[in-house]
Amino acid sequence: MVPIGLGGFVVLLLLSWATGTNLFSLLGTDTQSPAGVGTSGQVNSSPAEERLADFVGAVSKDVQDMWASRLGPQYERTHVVLFRDAIQSACGFAQSATGPFYCPGDRKVYLDLGFFDELSRRFGAPGDFAQAYVIAHEMGHHIQNLLGLNGRAAQDRRTGEQSASVALELQADCFAGVWGHAASENGRFQAGHVELDPGDADEAIRAAGAIGDDRLQRMSTGRVMPDRFTHGSSAQRVAAFSRGMESGDPRACTSSATTTH
Repeated sequence: MVPIGLGGFVVLLLLSWATGTNLFSLLGTDTQSPAGVGTSGQVNSSPAEERLADFVGAVSKDVQDMWASRLGPQYERTHVVLFRDAIQSACGFAQSATGPFYCPGDRKVYLDLGFFDELSRRFGAPGDFAQAYVIAHEMGHHIQNLLGLNGRAAQDRRTGEQSASVALELQADCFAGVWGHAASENGRFQAGHVELDPGDADEAIRAAGAIGDDRLQRMSTGRVMPDRFTHGSSAQRVAAFSRGMESGDPRACTSSATTTH
């Protein structure tokens, strides 16, 4: 692989987005494409990762377009940063084991390149809509940040089923469902070179159930510890996403953020 300078990165990213084909072979630190998707670190991208970057860019743009139409001038666009292994964000150093995350400090979404493979192979939740759900969920945290909804969770350091952290995560699941509703309204949504069929929403539901705290705890320790929940149980996550998907109304997600004790 022949290294190229920053100007070359920008040109290749611009051409990639214009043609729908990712032409870049070596990406520099936190370069951003017109779709708001960039990479961090010296990454030799494989064809599969190039397709994934294209998909992430298309889904991210559609999610942001939807929220911009809902919130108007109040909405501020965010960026998605793709990385492999580890990254330094305004929220600190994160490794791939952290999983996808949103950082309020720099208002960016961070996605590890290997996570979607893990979602399919380890957690048994394959499919394009499953991947789109993850992206839309993290975008949901950006909405919460813009609306000032995450301050309560920042003050409440508890974990558990009734914690503010779980409530916030469930609301982000519901917000992801709101986008899913909008994306499937017109039949099919084109994400890069991939079409998302409304029937594929079951993939997102499986993904929500696959990464519930109870299931993850059972996989890692063999037992469930509700007092340590941070994202909600599989049933809670499925219910929150389904509520947004069925209603298409962000107001239906309010209860997910306020039901704490």
